[in-house]
Amino acid sequence: MVADWRRERAIRKALRGVARQRVAVYHQATDIWVIERALQRDSEVEADLATCLMRGWIEPLRENMPTGDLTPGGRLPSGPMYNRVETHYRLTDGGWAALNRAHAWTLVGVLIGVASLAATVLLAA
Repeated sequence: MVADWRRERAIRKALRGVARQRVAVYHQATDIWVIERALQRDSEVEADLATCLMRGWIEPLRENMPTGDLTPGGRLPSGPMYNRVETHYRLTDGGWAALNRAHAWTLVGVLIGVASLAATVLLAA
């Protein structure tokens, strides 16, 4: 059970990571995107993204997009600029709802409404 909530927390962290990404520079002639606050991917993050995809929280935006990293000093690499291809994702409405915990807030509202109705009926009697 302990590992279960940690795993769910990691999945939501990956979802937040997708939500935080933004395009800093778009080079129209070569169709290259420079993405700020890009999600750092490893095998665990890929599994988290697959879970988000399965739940309908994200959807593919661009598949097989050439991807590379800056040097630790924040500069362009001296060798090849791209060293892998990745699929980039966007959040769906369900993903935004999951981030904002809309279902929980709706449930709290319903519970408050039922409690108010019950209190009104008991006090009126």
